[in-house]
Amino acid sequence: MLRLFKRSGAAPVTVTLVGKPGCHLCDDARRTVREVAAETGADVEELDITAPDFDPALKQEYWEQIPVTLVNGARHDFWRVDAERLRKAIAAAARG
Repeated sequence: MLRLFKRSGAAPVTVTLVGKPGCHLCDDARRTVREVAAETGADVEELDITAPDFDPALKQEYWEQIPVTLVNGARHDFWRVDAERLRKAIAAAARG
């Protein structure tokens, strides 16, 4: 597995995917996020917007935009994930 941005001194990067079960756009986004994360060495976390403990304010904000991706907690994209744009965001986050 090629890890382009995991080098000494690089800041850790986490890509968060906010989605829900049964969402075809979420499935597409998940594939892209996992592929790019595998290439770059970024960590991936997934949050289910339908979970009872999901933050109500974020649920209200994100509900009509899922899937939503965040890079190190900052909103990156919604509905569709462009792999090249995500790679660039991860690289920028890794540089700090």
